[in-house]
Amino acid sequence: MSKPDKKPLFHIVKRAPMPWWKAWMYRGLSIVLAMILCAVISLIMTGQDPVQIFTSIFNGTFGSPRKMWVTGQNVAMLLVISLAVTPAFQMRFWNIGGEGQALMGCLASAACMITLKSVLPNWAVICAMLAASIIAGALWGLIPAFFKAKWNTNETLFTLMMNYIATQLVAFFCVFWESPKGSGNIGVINQSSNVGWLPVVGGQKYLLSILIAAFLCTGMYFYLRFSKHGYELTVVGESEKTARYVGIKVDRVIMRTMILSGAMCGIAGFMLTGGTDHTLTTTLVDGRGFTAVMVSWLAKFNPVWMILASFLLVFLDRGASEMAQKCKLNSSFADILTGIILFFIIGGEFFINYRLCMRHNESKEGMAHV
Repeated sequence: MSKPDKKPLFHIVKRAPMPWWKAWMYRGLSIVLAMILCAVISLIMTGQDPVQIFTSIFNGTFGSPRKMWVTGQNVAMLLVISLAVTPAFQMRFWNIGGEGQALMGCLASAACMITLKSVLPNWAVICAMLAASIIAGALWGLIPAFFKAKWNTNETLFTLMMNYIATQLVAFFCVFWESPKGSGNIGVINQSSNVGWLPVVGGQKYLLSILIAAFLCTGMYFYLRFSKHGYELTVVGESEKTARYVGIKVDRVIMRTMILSGAMCGIAGFMLTGGTDHTLTTTLVDGRGFTAVMVSWLAKFNPVWMILASFLLVFLDRGASEMAQKCKLNSSFADILTGIILFFIIGGEFFINYRLCMRHNESKEGMAHV
């Protein structure tokens, strides 16, 4: 006689939608637990007072007016790339290529700054940079969308591989345009003439980036919530069969949406090269294309909540870096702390959507129903 199959001791069950206040309570608890664990680890590693450790986290973000402006600029850049990948995610097209699309925008802007500095006036160079960055990012988004629409390729792998191609293209041109020769780096572009540098608004270098991010956030909110295109990509995300049945041209929606995502990533690259960094490197986007995936997901594809999610991740990242610096530890320790915090945030999202059930609880519930 065969033995009956034993059910696992634990299994995962999807929760019913919980109230928004309870969901944010879970998220807040996750952050508190993460900060406590980081403080304990730092205390063991350094022997410093946990209060001093937490103080250094806030100082990393709000310690001075300059730090506050830098934080605002980092939030703005992360927000723009998060907004860029959101339409594709809303359509259930997993665009993991935001990093490469933004990097292509950086490359296009740098190319205009270097090649047009003696040909066009400053305002015309800036216009050319913006147009070139949008086109480069849009093209980098269109390529995987075209293959997905025509041959149903895997968009996750395709967009991920496009990141590596973009990185190598930038590496090639960094050597091609290197200054001085043999350095392998471009350095600050047009440092003496400032051709292609975005204007300083209100006496603050980073204010323009924040204003652009606010404008794009507002535009994306209305696009997703109230436009026909936003409705169509939502229907495609719900069910392609339903979309085709009601007359939506799914292939066209996929390509159009990825052109939009890539174009916005290109704008982010334009802001980085022309607005803040004025250079080109393979690490200029600094992983924001991957972090944006988490921001979009945590915010449930809502542009308004993305502001808070972007600020949270930037705050934690800068705080961890400040903590490591104050405790005289290297940057790798800051990355460890950031990883712990992100792990707890993801864990909090898991328990918002799912719950663990034990085998004996299920048995008792079954007997109760009987």
